Amino acid sequence: MARVVRHRSRRRLHLTATRRRTLMLIGCVLALAAPMIVGAAALVGRRVDIDAGDATWIVPHSIDLSAASGSPDAPPTRLKISKLGVDTPLEDLRMDGAGVLESPKAYGEAGWFTGGTYPGDAGPAVLAGHVDSKTGPAVFFRLHELAPGDLVDVQRGDGWLTFRVTASEHYAKDRFPSAKVYGPTPVPELRLITCGGSFDQSKHSYRDNLVVYAVLA
Repeated sequence: MARVVRHRSRRRLHLTATRRRTLMLIGCVLALAAPMIVGAAALVGRRVDIDAGDATWIVPHSIDLSAASGSPDAPPTRLKISKLGVDTPLEDLRMDGAGVLESPKAYGEAGWFTGGTYPGDAGPAVLAGHVDSKTGPAVFFRLHELAPGDLVDVQRGDGWLTFRVTASEHYAKDRFPSAKVYGPTPVPELRLITCGGSFDQSKHSYRDNLVVYAVLA
């Protein structure tokens, strides 16, 4: 009888040790997994923050720039948005001394940010235009009408590149998401920017910006 008791005691000791090792192993796995989980969340956060609209990195893009003939550095010269009746030459736009993107000089024309991406290259090409003027509607007056699936054409060199709209968003000017609009993207994208929201009479300007996001079709 004493031998049976000792045998059972050894089994209890063995099971206790096994449970300890199992718990220690689980603890190690969780400790290793935690940084990976946090890292993955941070990575997804960056992608969502950088990318616009649809998660374009999920869908592989076949990028064909053969339509943009001439020099590979040929700047964009014209913008067409058939849905809105827009057909405009593109001015060259730069950042001013305060780091703000300057506006096109002509209210009836849009402009391209020359310090950014060339349309059709990987990254976000930025085009901007006025929504109206003291005399009436400007080139991007109807930009808010664009919806996912609509097409935007940009001339570069002797050819045209077509972009498909993925999203349209409003931002308060004092909370403009520069990283999201100007940040790098893995595929060619387009940003169309104008003013929006309510009009601030004291500052003689609109309080918001409207940004339309598009990807190379």
